[in-house]
Amino acid sequence: MQLTKHTDYAFRVLIFLAMKDDEELATIKEISEFFDISRSHMMKIVQKLANASFVLSIRGKQGGIKLGKPTKDINLRDIVELMEATLKPVDCTSQPCRLNPGCTLKSILFTGQKQYMEHIGQYTVADLIQKARPK
Repeated sequence: MQLTKHTDYAFRVLIFLAMKDDEELATIKEISEFFDISRSHMMKIVQKLANASFVLSIRGKQGGIKLGKPTKDINLRDIVELMEATLKPVDCTSQPCRLNPGCTLKSILFTGQKQYMEHIGQYTVADLIQKARPK
């Protein structure tokens, strides 16, 4: 399974925010420049994360964004399910496949996807970061 850029950047935003101090705010501009992607694309990603409460958006001159939940409460599976338009590895019905009655590819791919989602569901954003420790 290959994740879309949308999901990839959602993970990057969450990791970026997780590596900041708890109350430190980031801006869309700062994040989009850091990852060298368009500001409008970053706004869509952050808006989706904010609508699901993974990110807290604070408006105003001193506003910005920060994590909306503790890192241990942001499950990777939840992010994939939020960001991906479809999780179906194959669609044998949109143009009915002539092989469908005797083909087991669909079953194999769906089983693999289920195992993949179960695996990433064991991890949170906390598992993705290593905060610098004072010496």
